[in-house]
Amino acid sequence: MNYTAEIIAVGTEILLGNISNTDAKDVSEALSELGINVYYHTVVGDNPERVRAAVDIAKERADIIITTGGLGPTYDDLTKQTLAAAFGKEMYFDEAQADKIRSYFASQPGRKMTPNNLQQAWLPIGCTVFENSCGTAPGCAFESDGRHVLMLPGPPRECRAMIKTGVRPYLSKLQEAEIHSHNIRVFGMGESTMEAKLHDMMTELTNPTLAPYAKEGEAMCRLTARAKSKEEAEEMMAPVLEKVREILGDVIYGVDVDSLEQAVFMALKEAGKTVAFAESCTGGLASKRLTDLPGASAVFPGGIVTYSNGAKAELLGIDPALIEEKGAVSAEVALEMARSVRNRLGADIGIGITGVAGPDSDEKGNPVGTVFIGLSAEDREMSREFHMKTDRLRVRIMAANNAFDTLRRYLGGLELPENFI
Repeated sequence: MNYTAEIIAVGTEILLGNISNTDAKDVSEALSELGINVYYHTVVGDNPERVRAAVDIAKERADIIITTGGLGPTYDDLTKQTLAAAFGKEMYFDEAQADKIRSYFASQPGRKMTPNNLQQAWLPIGCTVFENSCGTAPGCAFESDGRHVLMLPGPPRECRAMIKTGVRPYLSKLQEAEIHSHNIRVFGMGESTMEAKLHDMMTELTNPTLAPYAKEGEAMCRLTARAKSKEEAEEMMAPVLEKVREILGDVIYGVDVDSLEQAVFMALKEAGKTVAFAESCTGGLASKRLTDLPGASAVFPGGIVTYSNGAKAELLGIDPALIEEKGAVSAEVALEMARSVRNRLGADIGIGITGVAGPDSDEKGNPVGTVFIGLSAEDREMSREFHMKTDRLRVRIMAANNAFDTLRRYLGGLELPENFI
């Protein structure tokens, strides 16, 4: 059966714009990977009448209804009670969950449990209980009127954990076949161009399927197969994945990797190489993203942020005369930054990033979005020039992305555009 789902986020704070509805994103991604179509996202405030109205609408158009939020201990946390009533379910007090709530508070010095915390132990009779590994409010699921109803906590950390331990196992049992996917990550080609190149494949395929997605500064396509086993799904996807690689070429930076920096991290480890960054316009963003990865110390001895011309001269030893002649934002300075940080930190590869993030042009007249990336290694040195017509934050993100891609291409022996010195 092909199930359809609706996600109902309960929380007045979402409607007021105080918080972002990240739960809906996380649930949607999980359902997509399970092959379940999400047709509607609804947000409703902490009001039982409006929640009931939203549920009544969802009952008419979805096989699976998933709510997030409203499971806590306060007076307006009424999601479970409202949904139980909507489906004619009685409630019961779950002593096991109550004991877990008591134990949680007993283990938290300085925190006292109040009677309303035990409100969270009331659950619909006959439901499947989802344990909360990160908080006190359990989630639950039940089937009624031909609909599957799942209720999850609102705090993103709790919701994500419960998706993994509760939602996925519960919904997987509903599927007659297994769903398996590969995420093909692309940098250096926009979503529209990628989709145009793969359009015929995307429209012709039925199982497996191929779908495009836009990401921050990059693109992705997801290859998904429905089969009786993982082995069968992989066999179905293998020729399609090979064909996608043939069509897109080296703009594919990885399959089933999370980010450009992760792909670079893996390539550095495989090559036994280290890299150091000298950053100007990115303000340490590239270094931050690499060191977000566990084990980054194996490939990253350090980085230096030299935002001003004086810092470039003092910390990297760049000749002020070169900066004066060529400008801080230039191919020559980017390369000197890469050389210097490589030598000073003893890395195998140095990367220099300098550019104009905005809001104004620099003293040499370089427009906002002008970025130079230098690379220095024992066997090769180069500088690449980029022009990005976008806002300040995106210039910084894209500068870091292009730095990682330059490094990826160097490590993989891939072609680089002929705009280097």
